[in-house]
Amino acid sequence: MAKHGKPITLSKSKFVAGLQCLKRLYWLVHEPETKPEPDEETKARFAQGHEVGVLAQKAFLGGVLVEAEYWEVGKALERTRELMADPKVPAIFEAAFLADRILVRTDILERVRGGRWRLSEVKSSTDVREKYHHVEDVAIQKYVLERAGVELSSANLMHLNRSYIFDGVHLVPEKLFTTVNLSRKLGEVEKVLPRLLRQQWEALSQNEPPDVEPGDQCECPYKCEFFDRCNKELPNDHMSKLPRIRQAKLDQLAAMGIASMRDIPDDFPLSATQRRVCQCAQTGKPYFSAALQTDLETLEYPLYFMDFETLYPAIPRYAGMRPSDHIPFQWSVHVQRKPGSKLEHHEFLADDGRDPRQEFIESLLKVLEDADGKGHVVVYNQSFESTRLADLAQWLPPYAKRIAKVQKRLWDLRPVVEHHVCHPDFGGSFSLKSVLPALIPGMTYEGMEVAEGGEAGLAYNTLVRGGLSASDRRKLREALLAYCGQDTLAMVKLVERLRSA
Repeated sequence: MAKHGKPITLSKSKFVAGLQCLKRLYWLVHEPETKPEPDEETKARFAQGHEVGVLAQKAFLGGVLVEAEYWEVGKALERTRELMADPKVPAIFEAAFLADRILVRTDILERVRGGRWRLSEVKSSTDVREKYHHVEDVAIQKYVLERAGVELSSANLMHLNRSYIFDGVHLVPEKLFTTVNLSRKLGEVEKVLPRLLRQQWEALSQNEPPDVEPGDQCECPYKCEFFDRCNKELPNDHMSKLPRIRQAKLDQLAAMGIASMRDIPDDFPLSATQRRVCQCAQTGKPYFSAALQTDLETLEYPLYFMDFETLYPAIPRYAGMRPSDHIPFQWSVHVQRKPGSKLEHHEFLADDGRDPRQEFIESLLKVLEDADGKGHVVVYNQSFESTRLADLAQWLPPYAKRIAKVQKRLWDLRPVVEHHVCHPDFGGSFSLKSVLPALIPGMTYEGMEVAEGGEAGLAYNTLVRGGLSASDRRKLREALLAYCGQDTLAMVKLVERLRSA
């Protein structure tokens, strides 16, 4: 029973939430009205998961969907029983089962010989992911089905197949998905499943949520809906903001009664970058290394400050693409011919549903090759842009040699900042959005309609899916162009600031 005597029923989603954090589970069950509305990124993730699930169903011809909303439990259970009793039904989608006060809806339940069934959970990932509790997700379903009297031949996970290449015409669900039999992995989980369930039932039986300290679980595998409820905004010198610091070291510092970087002893083991961030917090002053100017002197003009925006849908959209491949839909380039010269700005944004890849690379190369292929192409995180260029070379072989020449010209600004610069206001982060306002006051992403890469991908998706008024399309285009242009202008200003350090 729940607090106040209300009966509790677990679901597979709540069970998985409890694996992430028992406090999260408690609030989802006992205080669901306090759960904030999901943000746009979360909504998009849910919508993509639904789209993948529907596509997976097409691999089972003749399968029947149990059409019942999540609150229509009785209807779903009865309809499931009817379909299981009908030998003409080869597969059931969203079948419902209730046992031991746990309700599950199975993605795919396929009829096999001997009165047995094959259970398959569908995921939009391209592999089985332990940190996302994929195995536990299947394990709780198997647990409930077996206690409901269903004989299973196997319990599986269907995920997208990264080897599948879309022909640009017809998606083939049978090839798009890979099915993994989890029997071997389930054995280990099933040993601890009773204990995990006891922990969850015990937590839910209390009058107060369990005392769980904030930690990695707040954002892994997903950011908790109640993140702000547990995590108060921390000062920039909080020890948890040291870059790439492991939880074990944070636990060590906490055990020493240390919360601020200012109090970390000089002999506490930290990486060179972590120690520099720590010392910067302690002095309260920015740091610029003596070798900074040496690195900046390697820049060869003209300079092309470049940034890409991409969307990586689970289901491939264009010919030659695989699941979760990046679609490059936007670029911005600020050109500086020589030190202090007037900037030139060039940009590209795909704004319809057509394949943007060829137009993207053609327009980009036209700008980058305007000085006979001379000059560095400055980026902030070279691996991202270089990988996207490699993708384009693979999809569009006629451009491969020209793309390779651009890749050789890439010059990464991020490691220069990370190795030679630090500021108390970075908050331990070397992302452009943290570095920029600290070193160039007044230049920030705050207040922008599109203010980070995830938002850009969502905005592009909205733009190309249609249904917007002319006015809304124009506003969304302007927001996307402003955001990408801000990224490249930021790099220009950052180099200028570093040169004067």
